[in-house]
Amino acid sequence: MSETQKTAVIFGLANKRSIAWAIAQKLHEAGWRLAITYQNERLEQEAKDLIGELPGSAGFMCDVASDEQIAKLFEQLKGRYGVLHGVVHSVAFAPAEDLKGDFVNTSREGFRIAHDISAYSLLAVARGAAPLMTEGGGIVTMTYYGAERVVPRYNVMGVAKAALEATVRYLANDLGPKKIRVNAVSAGPLKTLASRGISGFGEMLKAHAERAPLKRNVEASEVGSTSAFLLSDGGSGITGETIYVDCGYNIMGF
Repeated sequence: MSETQKTAVIFGLANKRSIAWAIAQKLHEAGWRLAITYQNERLEQEAKDLIGELPGSAGFMCDVASDEQIAKLFEQLKGRYGVLHGVVHSVAFAPAEDLKGDFVNTSREGFRIAHDISAYSLLAVARGAAPLMTEGGGIVTMTYYGAERVVPRYNVMGVAKAALEATVRYLANDLGPKKIRVNAVSAGPLKTLASRGISGFGEMLKAHAERAPLKRNVEASEVGSTSAFLLSDGGSGITGETIYVDCGYNIMGF
């Protein structure tokens, strides 16, 4: 099947800085039909304005914290497209207060929310998408180096990303027989709506650019390109992996 006949659903569009938007642009360039979701009415207008820039794409409201909304979305997608070939999960959240102080002070509720939105939601959308992925395909999620090394003040988000990366591996094993591949892209720090909540984010960007072999920060378009590759036929033999798109930062000892 050619790329031009493929359909993907993208979760997590908030604004033009969203990684989800960078991925949507790359998939659109490759000829995919896109269903793009945004969380709520507050984000609806900006999301719809962006989606309008990609002819043939459609917008849907879906809060991934709600099983009912996820079920409703996949019913809509089934009716409109029939078959899905790709899923992009670009969703993460932790309460701001848990991204400031010491990790040891993470609240029980903050821990629960971070894992529900940032990790469990991948499982929930994969379960919803799988019955529509009758021809196989790919699922891609976004992670970060804080899943495996301590990044000060990334706190509970790092623990949730570790859970997300393990979820990728278990889903890859479950869905492999259905020819559905599941991978994570570990992006270097990017200026997004979500990253603004991390205190000291500017220092993180500076340290990353100084230490990465390429001596710069990654661009959202680069994360978009790798994600599109993983969903394409070019990524057909890759599953259960975490692919780094971080200018090489992760290979360095110090």
